[in-house]
Amino acid sequence: MRAIEVLRQGTPVAPNVRFTGGRSECIPAPGEVRVRTEASALNHLDLWVGRGLPGIEVQWPTIGGSDGVGIVDTVGAGVDAAWVGKRVILNAAVMRPEAPRPGHAPSGEDIFMIGEHCPGTHAEYFVAPATNVLEIGDIDPVHAAAFGLTHLTAWRMLVTRARLQAGMTVLIPGIGGGVALAALGIARHFGCTTIVTSRHAAKLERAKTLGANFTVLDTGADWSREVRKATAGRGVDIVAESVGKAVHLPCIKSLARGGTLVTCGCTTGADGTTDLARIFWNQLSIIGSTMGSMDEFRSVIALLQSGALRATVDQVFEPAAAEAAYARLEAGEQFGKLVFKW
Repeated sequence: MRAIEVLRQGTPVAPNVRFTGGRSECIPAPGEVRVRTEASALNHLDLWVGRGLPGIEVQWPTIGGSDGVGIVDTVGAGVDAAWVGKRVILNAAVMRPEAPRPGHAPSGEDIFMIGEHCPGTHAEYFVAPATNVLEIGDIDPVHAAAFGLTHLTAWRMLVTRARLQAGMTVLIPGIGGGVALAALGIARHFGCTTIVTSRHAAKLERAKTLGANFTVLDTGADWSREVRKATAGRGVDIVAESVGKAVHLPCIKSLARGGTLVTCGCTTGADGTTDLARIFWNQLSIIGSTMGSMDEFRSVIALLQSGALRATVDQVFEPAAAEAAYARLEAGEQFGKLVFKW
C-alpha cells in the first residue's frame, strides 16, 4: 500500500521522510476496523516520534499519524459488519486499564497512541479499535482530519481540566499551531475573552479574523505586562499552552489570583523557569493534560457536526510531498493544520 514512512530517528525529521508505494497492507485484528484513508493530518507528535521518544521502541521505518478520516472497508473478528462503508474519524488515544501494582492504587490513565506506539494514519489504510472511531457521515474528510486530535486535546485542557466557564479570560500563547487554534475556537464558543501571542505579526492578524479579542507580539522579552494591560491589571483566568520553556514564566505572571495554567506540551523545552512565590501567594494551579477519552471526543465531534466549531487548515498536500509537509511543520511556518489528502 501507499504510505509515508519515517526511515530512521533523527533531527531534523523531514530529511528522513519518504513516500513509498510498497508497504504491506495492514490487517485488522479482532475488535478492530480497517479504514481506507481519505485524509490524515500532521501533529507535533509526528516530530517527536521522528526525533525519538524516551521509552518508546520504534520499528523503523515507521508510519506516523494520529489524525485520520476514511471509509471502513473491512472489520476484524467480533466487530459488527455494519461498520463497513461508513466514514469515520479516529481518536488515536486508546485508553487502557493501568497495570495493577501490589500495594498501589491506580494513578491514572494508561494511553496507547496510534501513530506513536504503533503505525498510524499516514497511509492508504490504517487500523484502529472499533471503539475508537466515530461515524461522521458526509463531513469533509480534510477538515475532519484537521479537527480531531487538536480539538480533543484542547477540549480536555480547557473544559475537563481547567473547568472553563463562560465569561472567563483565556490566554493562548503561540497562536498558529493546531492546539492553540482549537483552544481559541473552544474559548470563543464558550463566550470567553481571548488573548493570543505569537512571534509573527502576520499570525496575530490572522488570529484577529478568527475572533481573538487581544493580540500580543512575542519579541522574546517578558510580555506579561501587555496581557495585564489588556485585562485592566487583573490577569487571565486560564492559560492554555503547549509551548513550554520559552513562555512559561510570562504565562505564570499573566495569571489572575486563583488562575490556572494548563499545559499539554513543551515544544520549546521542558525546563522552564518559574516563580514559586507567585504560584503560592496568588494560589495558582498548574495542571497537565494529554489527549482525551471517547466521551470527550464525542462531545467535541458533536460541535464539528453541528458546525459550531471548525478546524483551520494551513495547507493540503499530496502524500508524495510528505517531506515538504514535515519541513513546514518543523519550521513552525504553518497557521493551522497540514493535511494529506489520500
